[in-house]
Amino acid sequence: MKSAADSLARLIGHIVPGPLPVRVHAWDGSRSGPADAPLVTVRSPDALRRLIRRPGELGLAEAYIAGDLDVEGDLADALSQAGRTLRDRPATRLRPAGLAAAAALAVRLGAVGPPPPRPGGRARPAGPLHSTSRDRAAISHHYDLSNDFYALLLDPSMAYSCAYWTRPGDPAYTLADAQRDKLDLICRKLALRAGDRLLDVGCGWGSLTVHAAREHRVRVTAVTLSRAQRDFVAERAAREGVDDLVDVTLRHWRHVDGAGYDAAAAVEMGEHVGAAEYPAFAAKLHGVLRPEGRLLVQQMSRGAHAPGGGSFIETYIVPDMHMRPVGRTVDLLEDAGLEVRSAESLREHYTTTIDAWRAALEDRWEEVRALVGETTGRVWRLYLAGASLAFAERRMGVDQILAVRPTREGASAMPATPVTWYAARGAE
Repeated sequence: MKSAADSLARLIGHIVPGPLPVRVHAWDGSRSGPADAPLVTVRSPDALRRLIRRPGELGLAEAYIAGDLDVEGDLADALSQAGRTLRDRPATRLRPAGLAAAAALAVRLGAVGPPPPRPGGRARPAGPLHSTSRDRAAISHHYDLSNDFYALLLDPSMAYSCAYWTRPGDPAYTLADAQRDKLDLICRKLALRAGDRLLDVGCGWGSLTVHAAREHRVRVTAVTLSRAQRDFVAERAAREGVDDLVDVTLRHWRHVDGAGYDAAAAVEMGEHVGAAEYPAFAAKLHGVLRPEGRLLVQQMSRGAHAPGGGSFIETYIVPDMHMRPVGRTVDLLEDAGLEVRSAESLREHYTTTIDAWRAALEDRWEEVRALVGETTGRVWRLYLAGASLAFAERRMGVDQILAVRPTREGASAMPATPVTWYAARGAE
């Protein structure tokens, strides 16, 4: 009788031609596949049952999250190696005889039966897409997981966005240094001075808000949809002695009021806005600025032929996200009356940033499990590994877009060159 691993290899071979893209360790202890391929442990036929009911990314993700399959070694490396093999050998369409043989193998392996329960932690946003209540629920699902959990992954500033690595490869240069350099760069691009008014839309845990208030004595209005973040930022501002300069509010970007701000920032918040709503978002940002006021948008993008997001991300991480190629975002900002003066890609910086978060997750794995549980920990392990690959392989990008609201006469008050933006400590 064939071992489970051999039967799995034959089943996969009906779909992907050539040698197995992975080495399989099956639930009966048998193994099959190339010795140099990533080792995938299939602990139960439930993994196959999940794939039959949800073929593709989501079925594989749920099998991993539930612990029905596991990967030996670094997850991102394994995904990258298997992905390269699959891209070189695209799946074949089964003919009737092959389909019948594959079905017989699936039955023999126990893949036919009642569906296993889906893992916990799925997002369930309800209501019209990008309504205020649905956006609040989507934001809460991701950002209200636990402030303590994010503190395990992030640097002390709690910056949950791409850092700016001015000294890559220097072991003495840490994630905290790179996040500080990112915040410094944003403040220089916005030309912040004491007494200026800054609007921080989607302020997260207040890294930019507190940095701008503390280092530049700027008056900051910080906006978030997350109650946990709102409370955290308010307490942090008081703890760091800048509560007189910081006003943090719980509201949707549509309900931001006021005008005449000297600067505005949206750091990795625009991804939550939605395709149909982005023109109104851009118009809102234009409207809150004074003439010659500057806007810094740091935002993830996707490749022109890459989907961005995906079923796993939408289901377990951040529902209702929308990304577009960076050029289309530039078009939308300019359509709103803003003048885009700079677009700087930080794509490689994000791979390094996410890898730092991944290292923290693994180093503190037992603390993660105790705080949020094994299932949520595995969701994040898979999420961060996939995100690191997406940026490394140019399926996703991230960009800092600097824009200005020009005067009616066309004046921008922008410097002749951006040389002073890059005069930071250690910048290359």
